[in-house]
Amino acid sequence: MSEELAALHASVDQLHRIVAGLGPDQIRQPAYPTEWTVADTLSHIGSGAVIMRRGFEDALAGRDTPGDFNQSVWDEWNDQAADALVADAALLAALESATEEQLEGFHFSMGPMTLDFDGVVGLRLGEHVVHTWDIEVVLDAGATLTAEAVPIVIDRVAVIAGFAGRSPGTDTVVPILTSEPERHLSVVMTPDSVSLDPAEPGADAPLALPAEALIRLVYGRLDPDHTPAGIGGPVIEQLRLVFPGF
Repeated sequence: MSEELAALHASVDQLHRIVAGLGPDQIRQPAYPTEWTVADTLSHIGSGAVIMRRGFEDALAGRDTPGDFNQSVWDEWNDQAADALVADAALLAALESATEEQLEGFHFSMGPMTLDFDGVVGLRLGEHVVHTWDIEVVLDAGATLTAEAVPIVIDRVAVIAGFAGRSPGTDTVVPILTSEPERHLSVVMTPDSVSLDPAEPGADAPLALPAEALIRLVYGRLDPDHTPAGIGGPVIEQLRLVFPGF
């Protein structure tokens, strides 16, 4: 089993443990972000699982997924929290059951991206651990992303940064040093783009934070109440505006 798949399995297990202990009132309380309830978040996880499973199985079989399939799933999954864990487990089972022969030369198209198997699993992993945190943090304000996922997601989060970043309209570079694991990165802003790029080790970094926190920053989930102690100041405030969340 690849490390991406093992980390996704761990995240799926964690989500199931969290949700198993929730009562009806907790399911209807706000998640993070607050415009979604816990039920809404679960519905999003479930619909995403159905869509990815269909696309993955179609790619394995060499057939096209109908163009209207995603919309039909979203329409059907409007607030189906109860079925989310079933769909989540079914996607994981489909990914885990794929054979080496099936995955030889495998590629999966999603919008502008063409992904190999690890890319598919990594994409699901990033979304899964963040939305699991969206639910867990309602119950535990000190919750963090799962340790198994962080070393994988931190090396894939640049794709999300380019999509989610909102340029302040100026040319600015902010070097960042992460820990657990250590990475040297830079948020590079131009008047019309934002990217998260590798940086040379040894460069002065005005912002140092755990890799887990940087992932949440890029996803718009590092507000002051959920930021590790000792991290603050104008740099982090600037980057919260660059990554407002989605």
